[in-house]
Amino acid sequence: MQLDDLRLFVRIADCGSLTAAAVELDISSAVASAGLKRLEKALGTSLFIRSTRSLRLTDAGERYLIHCRRALADLELGQRAIESSQASISGLVSLAVPSDVGRNVLLPWLDDFLQEYPQMNLRLHIGDNLSDFYHDKIDVALRSGRPKDSSLVAFKICQSHRVLCASPDYIERFGKVNSLEQLAKHNCLFFMLDERTHDQWLFSKNGQQHKVRVTANRTCNDADVARRWAVAGQGLVFKSWLDLTDDIEAGRLVPMLSEYQGEEADLYLVCPGREHVTPVVLLLRDMLRERCKKRLERVSYHMSR
Repeated sequence: MQLDDLRLFVRIADCGSLTAAAVELDISSAVASAGLKRLEKALGTSLFIRSTRSLRLTDAGERYLIHCRRALADLELGQRAIESSQASISGLVSLAVPSDVGRNVLLPWLDDFLQEYPQMNLRLHIGDNLSDFYHDKIDVALRSGRPKDSSLVAFKICQSHRVLCASPDYIERFGKVNSLEQLAKHNCLFFMLDERTHDQWLFSKNGQQHKVRVTANRTCNDADVARRWAVAGQGLVFKSWLDLTDDIEAGRLVPMLSEYQGEEADLYLVCPGREHVTPVVLLLRDMLRERCKKRLERVSYHMSR
């Protein structure tokens, strides 16, 4: 099975015509026809229903097209990954990151990245509202949760969950939370994500999910402020382990309800399209995966305490 035959198959499916696909690929119709027949023979099935005027995908062809597109896209990314290790990395990259992880976790990582690739220039956007890639001229964004827009290219950076925490001072004054029902008696600090207030907290235990609506005396559109309020003893915070690990290790915050797992807060690196997956983006992806993995390895120790 030849790679060119796979590319030919995709172009024929897109064009709906063997002749039109041959023109786009700058090959003769005879060569295109031979390539299609060769692929069908290798697969042992017909990929198109042929008529005098057009070609139409068979059921097998429709199923194979999905996997063929994915395979070609993965091969392209692999080629770019190789190129990224060989090419001189330079130019400007515009990166959008969430407020808390951006300020308190990523900044030194990005310093190391720019030191390793001194020809790179970085334009950093920090905030919790989802950036408009085209309006804000963003090349790549770090986001919590898989994007709902299927047209975006999303690389999973790490798997994380939210954890309920309070400062030692707050616990001394108001007591430790020992059950979900007790959350109603506490001040739960709110932050907003893309203009939506995070006032329903999700916990799971033994395969069952529990949604708890909580109340607060303060809300901010910057999630880093909610963490700072918690450290100052103003209430409970429910944020990603990735955000709170340093405060927990330093004793500024104390995890609670460890028998429950907080809602998912997986981190994704997102591009507006495959054409935006540049060698720089792939290098950022690999760096972030490695650094986040090491950071979250510290979580298991605190969860076992």
